[in-house]
Amino acid sequence: MRQVLDGLKVADFTWYAAGPYVTRYLALFGAKVVKIETSARPDGTRTIAPYKDGKPGLNRSGGFAFFNPNKHGVTLNLKHPRGTEVAKRIVAWADVVADNFATGRMQEMGLGYEALRKIKPDLIVLSSTNQGQTGPHARQPGFGIQLECLSGFVHLIGWPDRGPVVHSGLLTDLIAARFAVVAILGALDYRRRTGKGQYLDLSQYQCGLQFLAPLLLDFKLNGRVADRVGNRCPSAAPCGVYPCRGDDRWCAISVLDDIQWRGLTQAMGEPSWAGEPRFSMLLTRKENEDELDSLLGEWTSNFVVEEVAMLLQRHNVPAGVVKNSQDIYHDPQLAHRQQWKDLPHSELGSHRGDYPGFILSKTPGELKTSAPLLGQDNEYFYTKLLGMSDEEFLDLLNSGALQ
Repeated sequence: MRQVLDGLKVADFTWYAAGPYVTRYLALFGAKVVKIETSARPDGTRTIAPYKDGKPGLNRSGGFAFFNPNKHGVTLNLKHPRGTEVAKRIVAWADVVADNFATGRMQEMGLGYEALRKIKPDLIVLSSTNQGQTGPHARQPGFGIQLECLSGFVHLIGWPDRGPVVHSGLLTDLIAARFAVVAILGALDYRRRTGKGQYLDLSQYQCGLQFLAPLLLDFKLNGRVADRVGNRCPSAAPCGVYPCRGDDRWCAISVLDDIQWRGLTQAMGEPSWAGEPRFSMLLTRKENEDELDSLLGEWTSNFVVEEVAMLLQRHNVPAGVVKNSQDIYHDPQLAHRQQWKDLPHSELGSHRGDYPGFILSKTPGELKTSAPLLGQDNEYFYTKLLGMSDEEFLDLLNSGALQ
């Protein structure tokens, strides 16, 4: 079965998370993605834990393995006098070029869009940067942790009487990557219809704002600045995570209306306190939310979390297990949906790759290979795909251009 992006060629200059996650999607759906690194400064996720067996190594990072399956891996030193020349030959081979370097870095290396379009006029170029290519802050350096703060997420995470809490550092990376994939697909459709390429100037900061749109509108219309509310929600009570039997086991419960409230009280066996006027409607439940949370937590603590979640679900109450990574790997729903596939790797051994959360019935994604070792496909790519002679390849290799 042909995949939807079969035949698409991608020169992947990205690193860390925001860029590789974009090209990961393209590779899963059939694109031939060539990941370009340098041994002098390889993709940063190669040097970030977790590592296989806890032993650091450039080919032992679980994070790198997650972001880079199905890709070919080559090395190229763009600081070498011949590096830019080789990069331009890769560009001539490609349909799409992607990078997430700091604003202006590709231009400084002679690889900006205006230079690349002269090589291949119908080329599609994605530059995914912190705050875009233009503007007073375009050249500010940073990672996801700074963008989570700039985008307003961190201000909202935590308890009302405490300071803000950083999420994971990857939130805007993963949000922006999905926007980037859609932008590339749109540009490919435009090229199919017009024969013309284009430049995609993506601001990860601006992509993050999309998920806070209601709060931004609330400020615009009502002058309200949203603040930290812990686990609570203005339109639900009870709403939060509640303790269950076992070590650090919790159930997430949210009751949005009186119908769900009746389902919750029935599931609890109609305790006397549930019928009191102070809990009779959403407004009064919000007014007495501290005590409501305490009473509900006393009930949930008598059960293992799976029991609570299933019991409440049977009564049409939104509830779910707060899962850790072990729970996720053994989730029967994910197993049924074939979320995981074991992939062989020479240093990681057999490890699990994961599919995106959607299935295309006619052109499904496919995990074929694990993430590449650093420079593992140099000879294959440069001689077979790029068309270098063996002599030229060895000359470049010996010169240090392909390090």
